[in-house]
Formats: sequence, C-alpha cells, structure tokens
Amino acid sequence: MRKQIAAANWKMNCTYQQAEKLLDEVLQSEVNLSYGSEVIFAVPFPYLIMANSEVADEPNYSVAAQNCHQKKSGAYTGEVSAEMLRSIAISYCIVGHSERREYFQETNQALAEKINVCLEHDISPIFCCGEPLTVREAAKQNTYVETQMIESLFHLSETQLKKIIIAYEPIWAIGTGKTASTQQAQEMHAFIRSILAKQYSAEIADEIPILYGGSMKASNAPELLASPDVDGGLVGGASLIAKEFIEIMKALK
Repeated sequence: MRKQIAAANWKMNCTYQQAEKLLDEVLQSEVNLSYGSEVIFAVPFPYLIMANSEVADEPNYSVAAQNCHQKKSGAYTGEVSAEMLRSIAISYCIVGHSERREYFQETNQALAEKINVCLEHDISPIFCCGEPLTVREAAKQNTYVETQMIESLFHLSETQLKKIIIAYEPIWAIGTGKTASTQQAQEMHAFIRSILAKQYSAEIADEIPILYGGSMKASNAPELLASPDVDGGLVGGASLIAKEFIEIMKALK
C-alpha cells in the first residue's frame, strides 16, 4: 500500500509563538496513525529547526521546507539552498507550488533543477502540479499537467522517481471557495498515475503517493481520501486550525 500523507502547508503564516502552539496542539492530539501514514509540517524557514525538534521523538511525523533555490550555493541574497536544509536534517521540500509558479514565475525547467538539487542532498521533493481555471474550462487540464510532469520529472531514473511525492493542485479551487468534486480529483489523480505508468511502469506508478491540494478541509477529507488514487492531502488554510487538521489526519486510509 502506498504511503498515506497529511501535509500541512502553513505558507507565510504564524508568528514563532503561534507556530509552537499550533504544533503542540496537533502533536498532543495523539492521533493513532496507521502503518504507512505520515504527517508532514511545511513551515516557514525561521521555524524549521524548532519544528524538527518538536517532532524528533514522534514516529511518522516530519518537517518540510516550503521551497529551496535551484543552485547549490552562491550570490543569491535571501535564498535558501537544499544543502542548508539538509544540514539541519530537513527531509522534505515543496517544489513548484502554484503560488511559486504564479508569483515568482518559476518555470518547469527551473523546477527540474530544484528537483535535482533536492535529490542530490537526500531531500524528497513534494512536486506540485495542476491547472488554472482557464485551462480547466477549455478541457485541456490533462495536457497541461502532463507537460508539467514531462518537463520537470521525466528526466529522473526510476530510483529517483520513487523518492518523489506528487501533489495535484487544481489552482482554480485554491482559496476561491470552489472545490473540485471528488470525481474530478480522482480522475486527475488516476490520469497522473497513468502518465507515470506510461513513462516508467505500472509498478513504479503504483508506489508514488499523489496528494490532493485543492482546499481540503475536515468536512471533505473523508470522501476525498476514500478515492483509490488520492493518497493524502497538501493542506493549506485548514492546516492552520489544529482541530481541522487533526480531523484530516484521522481521515487517512
């Protein structure tokens, strides 16, 4: 069975004190995670060491960075490298979130470089893909997402690909009040898996966790997570509310 993952993407939210309180509330819930389930906290850079310390003795809990630079080092003021992240024992990094693509013009080619540098430093990328509303309305979402995968992932070997987590983000359903139906989510997750199978093999495709990143919350998590190809969630707003995120954790298969 594929790993089941509840990943909390806090984005640019919480003071240090609020972050500590939120982490404590989630960890104190003592949710009984099943074998093969994992909870990942993608916290702002200043809180990575604190968060890693908080989860150090908690089985099945990990910490992710929300981004890294594609270069190993250099004159890139304000940026953070994968080598820096690994030096503080960070094991996951979100790559290509829709907000990074939109606000910072990150290209598929740049994201391929980020994937490479993460893997070089033994960091598992959480690779985000997904279509905006105009593409969905034109019924071109499959081609759009396939291109993202081809240009950012398909240079990888099978061994490298097995270290990737994919997060499908219907961009039109993030922070808009709109939510993709369970059927729409399952259809795209199944399509992504079919593309992986075509490029690699059905066996490899069946090992890759694919998370749903379209405004998952406590009320819709059980139905979404019951879908055969939805292996968890990359959760934004709901991850900032301990009670909400705890319920999502409980909904993991």
